[in-house]
Amino acid sequence: LDFGFKSQNVTLLKDINLTIKKGSFIGVFGEVGSGKSNLIHAIMNNYDIVGTKTHSSNRIKIAGNIAYVPQNPWIINDTLRNNILFFKEMDEERYKEIISLCELEEDIKCLNGGDMAELGEKGLNLSGGQKARIALARALYSNADIYLLDDPLSAVDAFVGNKLFTKVMKKYLN
Repeated sequence: LDFGFKSQNVTLLKDINLTIKKGSFIGVFGEVGSGKSNLIHAIMNNYDIVGTKTHSSNRIKIAGNIAYVPQNPWIINDTLRNNILFFKEMDEERYKEIISLCELEEDIKCLNGGDMAELGEKGLNLSGGQKARIALARALYSNADIYLLDDPLSAVDAFVGNKLFTKVMKKYLN
C-alpha cells in the first residue's frame, strides 16, 4: 500500500506491506528522513491510503488500542501526576511502578510539590529528557494493547536510555 494525503495528491510511503503478530516486539531502523515516523503515522491511520483502487478499506486494521510516544513529547498545563494519568483513574501501585520504570523518582523528589508540581506554560519548564520520560510514563499508564514509540530515548542520556530500554522495552513491555 501507498500512504499520503489524497486531497493534496502526495505520497509519503510506497509499497508498504506489514503484518505484526500479537506479542511481537519490533524496531524500525533507518537514516534520518527515511520514513520511520511516517510509518508510525500510517499505522495510526493518520494518513490516507493512496494510489490504489483494489483496497476495499481506507483504514489500517488495528487489533487493540494504541499508546503513542512522539519524537517531540508534549506536556499539558497541569500537574506532573495528571500528565501521566491523563484522565485515567489513579491506581497508586501501578502509578508508583511506572514512576520507577521511567526513572522519574529523583525528578519528583526534586520538584517543589513533588508529582503535584504544575508543569507547562504556567508551571515548571522541563528538560527534553524529563518530557520524554513523562510521555513514556503516560503511555505505560494507559495500559494499551499496542505501544508505538517514536525514538523515545533520543532526549535522554546514554545511562538513563540504557536503563529505560532494559526496564521498559525489554522487560515491562515484553
